[in-house]
Amino acid sequence: MRRPWRLLAEGTALLVAVVVAFPLYWMVLSAFKPAGEIESDRPRPWTLAPSLDAFRRVFGQQEFGRYFVNSLVVAGSVVIASALIAFLAATAVTRFRFRFRTTLLIMFLVAQMVPVEALTIPLFFLMRDFGQLNTLGSLILPHIAFSLPFAIWMLRGFVKAVPEALEEAARLDGASRGRFLWQILFPLVLPGLVATSVFSFISAWNDFLFAKSFIISDTSQSTLPMALLVFYKPDEPDWGGVMAASTVMTIPVLVFFVLVQRRLVSGLGGAVKD
Repeated sequence: MRRPWRLLAEGTALLVAVVVAFPLYWMVLSAFKPAGEIESDRPRPWTLAPSLDAFRRVFGQQEFGRYFVNSLVVAGSVVIASALIAFLAATAVTRFRFRFRTTLLIMFLVAQMVPVEALTIPLFFLMRDFGQLNTLGSLILPHIAFSLPFAIWMLRGFVKAVPEALEEAARLDGASRGRFLWQILFPLVLPGLVATSVFSFISAWNDFLFAKSFIISDTSQSTLPMALLVFYKPDEPDWGGVMAASTVMTIPVLVFFVLVQRRLVSGLGGAVKD
């Protein structure tokens, strides 16, 4: 009785997977296509003459390596800083009773509802007043601020799932609050930290809006999304270069997913359970 429904569910899941994966396939395919096939008015979902010319143009750019390092610095800083701050904040709002705690949690939710585009101009003037324009700090600080509300709400469920009796037992054994925090509680909520770190990494890695708005004149502080503009020209866009650069940009995200895959699944499962 269940087999037809199971086949239907599996077929639907496979169809959704194909629809989601097709743009990625087309991007990689276009990166390996010769220029003539990319500009053809009869596109084909395959190529019989794969070429690495687009990748040579990408890696031939003098600033591409610098852009790559800048993106790693920004994304890595956002992931580490947001994870640590969110862990401490989630522990504080879960374990301690203080005034306006509920109001603070509601403010976290409200902060997630504000569109990023609506805050770009105010953030620009704020970064200008602090002298952070044309620096990587102008990209790191906003992304930390935008990733914290989601991370705190998600980690709050993980911290809440750890019984308070465990903390009392650790105190009876002579463990200080700091030791319990970092040696007992931190490993238990690590799957949640990994799950939130993935979202923080993707947001910072793929950011174009802040990079375009805050990095005005010093191109040495640009990140990988800005490198796409080198190949996109209104008169003669180099679509092969755009697709090759996009493919290179996707590789670190895939590597990051593979490294944290197991903990990511358990972290998302824990969040849904809460």
